[in-house]
This record gives sequence, structure tokens and C-alpha cells, in this order.
Amino acid sequence: MADATHALTDDARTRVEAAAFRRLLAHLNEARPDVQNIDLMVLAGFCRNCLADWYRDAAAAEGAPLDKDAAREAVYGMPFAQWKAMHQKDATPEQLAAFEAAQRAHPPG
Repeated sequence: MADATHALTDDARTRVEAAAFRRLLAHLNEARPDVQNIDLMVLAGFCRNCLADWYRDAAAAEGAPLDKDAAREAVYGMPFAQWKAMHQKDATPEQLAAFEAAQRAHPPG
């Protein structure tokens, strides 16, 4: 099977990637705000805050630097403190243990 991304122009691929990113954010923040960042880190090695860091890095690469709070608001769809108050729970001992084990198995890098 041919690589479908080759059928897209660069502009179309960028639009498709942007739409997929927006859908990911909507899924994480609207459909599944119950999924905690620590659980995402354990299972996938990234979380909403990582997405915000990557967003900030991409903006800086385009000459439009953002601060941490602005990048997080772009990812969370609201100020981080507001999202945190509405959705974030304290990590359980089990979550913390799973996070530590995941970090040992797959160190950030």
C-alpha cells in the first residue's frame, strides 16, 4: 500500500495534522478529562503538559514564542489552574508507584 501522506500537499498535510491535534486535545479535555496526566505519563510517556511544552517549542520555532501559561491554556482550552481545579485529582500511591516504575523502564530523553 502506498504511503497516503505522499498524496497530500505540504499545506494539506499540515491542515490534516492540525485537525488531528485539535481532535486529540478535544478528546483529552472534553471527552476524557477524567484521565489524569499521571496515567497518561505511565501509559504513553507524555501528558497534556508535555503537549503544551511541544506546542511552545513549535511556536518558538515559528518565531512566535509563548510562555508556559499561554501554551498550557492553548492545550487545556482554559487556564491551567482552572482545569486543574475542575479535573485534577491527587495522585494515589498506586499511580505514583506506576509512574516511578515507568520512569525507570523508559527514562525521559
